[in-house]
This record gives sequence, C-alpha cells and structure tokens, in this order.
Amino acid sequence: MTFDNGDLEGRPPYIHSMIAGGLGGTTGDMLMHSLDTVKTRQQGDPHFPPKYTSLGSSYYTIWRQEGVARGLYGGWLPAMMGSFPGTVLFFGTYEWSKRHLLDYGVQSHVAYLTAGFLGDFAASIVYVPSEVLKTRLQLQGRFNNPYFKSGYNYRGTFDAVKTIIRTEGLPELFSGYKATLYRDLPFSALQFMFYEQFQSWAREYKKSREIGVRLELLTGAAGGGLAGVLTCPLDVVKTRLQTQIDPVTSGSKPKDRLATEPLSGHQESASKPSQPRPPRQQTRPISTSSPSTHTPRPGSIPLDEDSIFRGLRLIYKTEGIGGWFRGVGPRFVWTSVQSGCMLFLYQTILRQLEVWLPVERTGFSA
Repeated sequence: MTFDNGDLEGRPPYIHSMIAGGLGGTTGDMLMHSLDTVKTRQQGDPHFPPKYTSLGSSYYTIWRQEGVARGLYGGWLPAMMGSFPGTVLFFGTYEWSKRHLLDYGVQSHVAYLTAGFLGDFAASIVYVPSEVLKTRLQLQGRFNNPYFKSGYNYRGTFDAVKTIIRTEGLPELFSGYKATLYRDLPFSALQFMFYEQFQSWAREYKKSREIGVRLELLTGAAGGGLAGVLTCPLDVVKTRLQTQIDPVTSGSKPKDRLATEPLSGHQESASKPSQPRPPRQQTRPISTSSPSTHTPRPGSIPLDEDSIFRGLRLIYKTEGIGGWFRGVGPRFVWTSVQSGCMLFLYQTILRQLEVWLPVERTGFSA
C-alpha cells in the first residue's frame, strides 16, 4: 500500500472532517481556556503597575479571588460559540481546497499552505467577533467584579452583544480583524503544512496509516509549535499594537477607549450630565484576539498602528532579532499543546465516524 497525497483512503467525507474538526478544535480551545484568560488579564490589565505579572502567580490570584467558573473560565460561552462553527468552517474549507489543489497538480506543500490560508480566512468571519466578546468577558470576570476593574461590566454574553452594538456600533465586534489575520493566517497555513508533512513521514516510518497515539500527538504538537515559533515576530507586533501604552489624543477612535472607562449599558453615566474628568496621560488599548504569549518589556518603543511591517522593522532596529522572538518559549508551549490536542482528537473522531457512519466509496470520494 502506498500513502501518497492522492490516496483515496486518506480522504474522509467532508462532513466527517467538519464534525471531527469542530469537536477537536472546540475541545482543545476549552482545555486551554484558563491559560487564555490569564494571558488576556496580563495583556489587557489597565493598571499601572499591573496586577498580574508571572503566569503562576496570576493563575493562583484569579483562582483564589474569583474561582474557576467566573474567573479562569470567564468568557467560555462566546469562546465555545465561536470555536465550534469556526473550526467547522476551517476544516471544511481546508479539506475542499487541499483536495482540489492536489487534483489540479499543485505541489503538495503549496497546496497545504494555501488551504491553511483559505481555511483560516473563512473561519475568521466567525471567530473574530467571538474573540472580542470572549476577551472582554475574560477581562471583566464576573458582573460587578470587586477584585479587578477592567472597564467592562456586562451581565453576560448576550448583554455584552447588545451593549457593544448599541454604544459602539456593530463594526466594534470586528475590532482587531486586520491584526488578527496578519498573525493567524500565516500560523494556520504553516501549522497544517508542517502537520501534513510530519504525518506523511510518520506513516512512511510505520508503514501504515495508523501511526499510534504517541506519533499522533507528536506530529500535531510539532506542527503547531514550529508554526508558533516562526510566526512569533507577527505575534510580537500584534500584541504591542493592541496593548502598548499610547498618549491620549482628542481624536481617539472608539476602539482606543480607556480601559478603565465603563462600557456597559448598565452604567448610569448616560443619564447624568457629563462631569469634567481629570486629564489622563496614558491609555492601554485592549487586545481582542487569540492569546499571545508575548509580554512587552518596560519602555518598549511605541509602534505605528497603521503598519505591521513598519513595526517589524522598528523592533529590529531598536531590539534586534531578540525583539522579534520575545516570549517565543511560552508561545511554543501554548501552540504545541493546543495543536497536539486538537489534531489528535481530530484524527480520533474521524476514525470513530468511519465506524459509526460508514460511507461506501464508489470511485472518487468527496
């Protein structure tokens, strides 16, 4: 038996790929949600000096003060609501694109890379709004949280949706869309290109399509971890653009509101005459995308928010190559664990679906 890219046995029905991808991706995201919450608190903390510093102490502080459900797992509902349809769209688009590109004779690595780009772009229409909601609820914690003042105070997910649309407009649900795509499209493309190649090598090594649990976990983790390392410079720029300390200007955009300014529709400020506020010198825009493991060093030079590539050049000039790869260790750990869990579950569920929902293949299988 050969295991080339055109092997029909390696092409499960699209619906199987979408179901397995949705379940695997959602499970992986939920397993890593507490780490996501801690990183979001670290990056979006509006206080100076910040309350949350090291990973371990931040975990303990949130757990001790706020618990698991409303603390470490705050924002889990929008995360799950975005993760499942997002990964369903990703895997459906990825498999369709990959198979058609391979059938047209496109070189396999190019096919995997392009399919990863297209898959993440298709999923972004779902996961970016869910990330905005999830991140704000993670920062907020519970309603009227006495332990952490994030500037947000929603009663829940649906109250957050209504309040954001009413007070900030529908486009605010897509805040950070461009910056998110700059990082996540290359990451997904590289992740699946590496993963497919590692899977191919593992099957050749085992002389079988069944490569075992260890190699399933290893190939998934290696693909995600390597992609995470290579896209670390984009992660650094994106994080600094969304969490850097900027001087307040009179023409601030809605998304650059002060992190300590209440945004909930349940605040009474709208019904009271405006009071003069003391001048504020700094603001920290809040990150509204997937977790980043980069923490800017104190005194990092502000970046131009209009250009990702200008930011890369500026970091290189002021900090060298090391500035591009700041936080690469934690990023490698997060991306490898999440990718390993997701892709292992993806393959496991695919095999189960073949048993539960067998499909007769007559010729070319979609």
